[in-house]
Amino acid sequence: MIKYNRFTLSNGLTVLVHHDSHTPMVAMNILYKVGARDEDPEKTGFAHLFEHLMFGGSVNIPEYDTPLQLAGGENNAFTNSDITNYYLTLPKNNLETAFWLESDRMLSLAFTPKSLEVQRQVVIEEFKQNYLNQPYGDVYLHLKPLAYKVHPYQWNTIGKEISHIEKATMDDVKLFYQKFYNPDNAIVCLAGNVDIEEARVLSEKWFGDIPKGKHIERNYPVEPPQKKPRKLTLERNVPQSAIYMAWHMPSRTDPEYYSCDLISDLLSNGNSSRLYQHLVKEQKLFSELNAFITGDVDPGLFIVSGKLYDSVDFKTAEEAIEKELKNIKETPVSSEELKKVQNKLEANLVFSEISVLNRAMSLCYYEMLGNADLFNLEKEKYQSVTPDNIQKTANRIFDEKNKNVLYYKAIKK
Repeated sequence: MIKYNRFTLSNGLTVLVHHDSHTPMVAMNILYKVGARDEDPEKTGFAHLFEHLMFGGSVNIPEYDTPLQLAGGENNAFTNSDITNYYLTLPKNNLETAFWLESDRMLSLAFTPKSLEVQRQVVIEEFKQNYLNQPYGDVYLHLKPLAYKVHPYQWNTIGKEISHIEKATMDDVKLFYQKFYNPDNAIVCLAGNVDIEEARVLSEKWFGDIPKGKHIERNYPVEPPQKKPRKLTLERNVPQSAIYMAWHMPSRTDPEYYSCDLISDLLSNGNSSRLYQHLVKEQKLFSELNAFITGDVDPGLFIVSGKLYDSVDFKTAEEAIEKELKNIKETPVSSEELKKVQNKLEANLVFSEISVLNRAMSLCYYEMLGNADLFNLEKEKYQSVTPDNIQKTANRIFDEKNKNVLYYKAIKK
């Protein structure tokens, strides 16, 4: 049980405080409710671009990193389809430095042509290096638009294409900042040796005068049910052919989400998992094979991906995976096998709570989902999944009409 307090400033900023007197460090996490799904389809990659721009300096602080490092702190950030998350840790006696830094870049980011151009080039290079010039790097640039035809999950966090970032103007960037980087669109969590009153005073002092933004209408297009299977074949200069199979699954707050997560673990979490034992170890069809979920806030994807041995064709590979899925659909998983993956997952949850930074991140995330209390209910929700739940979910998800398959064919030289 992670205990915390919550208060909200008059400008709409939500602040969570988790007290832990056993550490001399304090973690500050700021979650902005903006991700790739909030972008204009013709101007994608902006949320990720901002992850970089927010470190380019604010009006009163030319460099973000230097004062934090002088205060003994570390920081980083990440963006996904749903959120942009900034976090830092520093010694308790320098806590106010964190408030000074984060409030200034929320209030007034320094938009200079130089900063925009530098970060633009960083993102463009990242796009080329990680997605275009790396083996298998462009898989999700093709798999996601195969699966999604309407919802903005059809593009990656990096963006649909490089040109969207290349053409981003100063006005485009300023409008995105003004819309999303406001106190009423953010959640702050402090975790460590800090009490509620100290947090309240510092929050009012540094964030209280920042004006709230305009109301944000979030009307994400709903992806219609898939009516027939979809398939795409790509040829690439890669070491091995690979297969990627994706099925639409429920949203993060749907009770069935937990069954999907456990099914992915039954299939591929560790050397005793079904896909490894049957298709990698025994039949030797794949050199590696994984099942996982995207974990998106809106309905996401259940994905199975594997690299084929040269002697194996795509039809054989796909049929072998389908057979394993059919087993889960037709034969109830034993209580012992289910309990094993539930316990492993619970152990991972407990381990993640060791770090105050992880606690701060998790509390912000679950608050964004609806209420930070949800964090404390996760173990119970996973443990309450039954073999019957697993079987029903498998039959609903692994429907032939709901399937998207990408054959990623290695070019033979």
